[in-house]
Amino acid sequence: MAPSFINMTLASQMWQDRIHDILTMGKDWGNSTHGQGEAINVEYVSANPTGPLHAAHARGAIVGDSLANLLEKCGYAVTREYYINDAGAQVDVLARSVFTRYQQALGDDMAKVGEGQYPGEYLIDTGQKLADLHGDKLLAMDEGAWLPLVRDFAIQEMMSSIKSDLERLNIHMDRFSSERALVESGTVDATIQKLKDKSLIYQGVLEKPKAGNAEDWEPREQMLFRSTDFGDDVDRAVMKSDGTWTYFASDIAYHLDKLDRGSKTLIDIWGADHGGYVKRMKSAVSAFTGNKDSLNVQLVQLVKLMDKGQQVKMSKRAGTFVTLSDVLDAVGRDILRFIMLTRRADQAMDFDYAEVTKQTRENPVFYVQYAHARACSVLRQDEAKDIITATADLSCLTDDHEMALIKLLASFPRQIEAAAQSFEPHRIAFYLMDLAAAFHGLWNRGRDEASLRFIVDDKMISAARCQLVQATAVVIRNGLAILGVDAIEEM
Repeated sequence: MAPSFINMTLASQMWQDRIHDILTMGKDWGNSTHGQGEAINVEYVSANPTGPLHAAHARGAIVGDSLANLLEKCGYAVTREYYINDAGAQVDVLARSVFTRYQQALGDDMAKVGEGQYPGEYLIDTGQKLADLHGDKLLAMDEGAWLPLVRDFAIQEMMSSIKSDLERLNIHMDRFSSERALVESGTVDATIQKLKDKSLIYQGVLEKPKAGNAEDWEPREQMLFRSTDFGDDVDRAVMKSDGTWTYFASDIAYHLDKLDRGSKTLIDIWGADHGGYVKRMKSAVSAFTGNKDSLNVQLVQLVKLMDKGQQVKMSKRAGTFVTLSDVLDAVGRDILRFIMLTRRADQAMDFDYAEVTKQTRENPVFYVQYAHARACSVLRQDEAKDIITATADLSCLTDDHEMALIKLLASFPRQIEAAAQSFEPHRIAFYLMDLAAAFHGLWNRGRDEASLRFIVDDKMISAARCQLVQATAVVIRNGLAILGVDAIEEM
């Protein structure tokens, strides 16, 4: 017999019974065992500790954190990690910049922020704290003595500021890993030795680049990693001409460290400007795992900040960019987190302060939170309190719009698994907008026609509809929790 289709229609009771499941499972509705406890590491933010987080960091932070929540909902053992780039030239520049502010705090009018130093006013406070701690003792030291001391102090201060901003954004890291610790512990040396043992390190001369700084190129022998063996375009240098490790070498060691800690899959959330780094990093991870999919890199496009259609480019405190703290002060955490997930991460976004704070149906975060608040307002009514615990005959829910809402609620676990498998937390934001639209539609029909209201004279119908409302509130809460957004009960 030739293959053919079988048409099936599910009985209404199958859908109606899902209301009971939702109410029974509560916050666990949507949980999945798909991950089967597999260890997965999600690294995100990882901003250089040379200044406060800026608005461009916000999107990657929110995407990474929501993805971690999503994977946890699906049964993965998730580690949320921040990699501190506290080695290399940029933190030495930070130390010198802070030392200038330290001199100014001690009254040195001749101390000026030098060329190449960080000019932001945020370092004035750090310089003052350094002066309060050490007085003028550092002035008697030469740079070789004060630089490591000031560098450690400055990094600590910057990371304290970063952690504070992450806390405001409702982001809680499980681990902060230090690049400097990897270098000083010999981990980078050991990692490169492992690659040598695999015959993946050699001394060679790279071809002249076809673009970029081609005019500055000169042929010289370097220590190279055979990244082309794993799909990269060219082999990559792991040691600088001065004998120190490249950032790439440290990054290889860091990713091997994450693998050695038991993570089978690594997810890195990077800004779009790091796109050229993806192939080399995936090749390095593949060299140890033999699996090109062991590392998944999510590139997050930039966000253009607007206010009533005009671009916002800088803040008073940072000087050259808008800080994350500025944005949180302007719109709040819930709006920022939700709106950042209303586009795919690989799509550019305009974020307009005026638009995202409007309380209209065109504002998605308001629309979803308002749906939850409306549901809660129904359940607070005295009539609802009397009937909500009653045994409801869910077969009363026969209206096409009611059935459509039930089917949408029932699809939540499937939406969770699909979003997790594709590493796309924005799907949950899209789902919640659809769910809110379906619920608001029912609300408006009841407002226009008395027999379609949630609470009517027939207590059996009222009980069934109230349980539908309660189930809707549960699913909205669960979805918003994945996005790190509060479910508002009154608006």
